[in-house]
Amino acid sequence: MRWLIPLTVFLLCVTPAHAYVSPTGTVHVLRAFDRPEHDWLPGHRGVDLSLPVGGQVVAAGPGVVAFAGVVAGTPTVSVDHADGVRTTYQPVHARVSRGDEVREGQMLGVLGHPVDGYPGLHWGARRGQADYLNPLSLLDAPVIRLKPNP
Repeated sequence: MRWLIPLTVFLLCVTPAHAYVSPTGTVHVLRAFDRPEHDWLPGHRGVDLSLPVGGQVVAAGPGVVAFAGVVAGTPTVSVDHADGVRTTYQPVHARVSRGDEVREGQMLGVLGHPVDGYPGLHWGARRGQADYLNPLSLLDAPVIRLKPNP
């Protein structure tokens, strides 16, 4: 019985994990996450999601805009989230500014023309400076329903 009070306090202090939403509204992956074995090796540190040029890109979760500008010729928006994750969206022409608070699903900008030869939205996620995450792991697992056989 002595363990009941500490357990109750622990459960009251633990907040449930927040699932993010797709920044394109769908999860049609054009190019998958490919974490390199070492930071200096080539890889794909995000996913490319299908979205037409000019399509709206929305915040995957609530947070604060950490960057809205151009990086090496690529229009980019980054959002810092309360759980320590930073999500990045490229090539996106920003409709937000650094320091803006954004809601989940709020428009960040519009998709620009590809600058790296790959179509769609490049969506990245990381925790800290170099711990890249597969952004799809931030989403709820899909519900799979089998259609009854007629």
